[in-house]
Amino acid sequence: MAADEPDQPALYPIRTVSNLTGVNAVTLRAWERRYGLIRPHRTAKGHRLYTQGDIDMIQEVVELLGTGVSIGQVKGQVGRARAAPAAEPDGDAWRGYQRRMLLAIERFDEPGLEAAYSEALALYPVDVVTERLVNPLLRALGERWEGRRGGIAEEHFFATYLRNKLGARLHHLAVQRARTRLLAACLPGEHHELGLLLFCLAAANHGFGFVILGADTPLAEVAHAQRMARCDGIVLSGSVDPTPEVLEDLRALVAGADVAVLVGGQVAVRREAGIRATGALPLGTELHAILRRLPQLLGPARRA
Repeated sequence: MAADEPDQPALYPIRTVSNLTGVNAVTLRAWERRYGLIRPHRTAKGHRLYTQGDIDMIQEVVELLGTGVSIGQVKGQVGRARAAPAAEPDGDAWRGYQRRMLLAIERFDEPGLEAAYSEALALYPVDVVTERLVNPLLRALGERWEGRRGGIAEEHFFATYLRNKLGARLHHLAVQRARTRLLAACLPGEHHELGLLLFCLAAANHGFGFVILGADTPLAEVAHAQRMARCDGIVLSGSVDPTPEVLEDLRALVAGADVAVLVGGQVAVRREAGIRATGALPLGTELHAILRRLPQLLGPARRA
């Protein structure tokens, strides 16, 4: 059927579908090849083209993965309205990836770490990998370092690997022009930036661009950078409870900004009321939920 016939459905190339759904092209091809989840149209040259129905199915798959359904189980779940996700067995893929990565960390084996992490990223959206694999792994390392010989070295090894990995992926995504750019920084006193970088990578896969300032950033500097870079919103991250002085600086930042100021991380859970009192919007820690809400939260003076 010709493309200009009235009954011809709109068709979208894989890059557009990736931007709309947050699922990278490598993962979309893996879902098609290994699991038969999607059957896109093909052009004469073999390029994949997707319908709106395909996009809706991909978004449903992402939702199911976010609830804990494994990629191997998802095909039987797609299309069931309000179906309860099947429980994953003890030997599910996430536990397997975590065991492989922990073993590689214990051996300081970067190629082994890279192989497991890259395999997970090839099959799952990055925000699902972050919630189901990376965050639990970071928690496990943080809980066991104190009573384990070499635990601090292991934690530093993984943090350095992850920071380099995230930095390289963010640099690659930064060359793509995004319609919405965010200024991202850690709150004053927060010296760990991995949570911020993981958020930025997941959001970048959903089409957002970033100016990243990193750890322990004075909020007056955040305000200046946002104005100069003309970012469309400000995202702050922290796990350390803010001092009264930081809360006052946050209030001043919100009062002087003409864009939304959003706060994520553990501090947004523990100090939600205090953050709302400054006029900033607490995001919490559930990455999948944050990404769904993000477009609605952004905009001039859109405050709590």
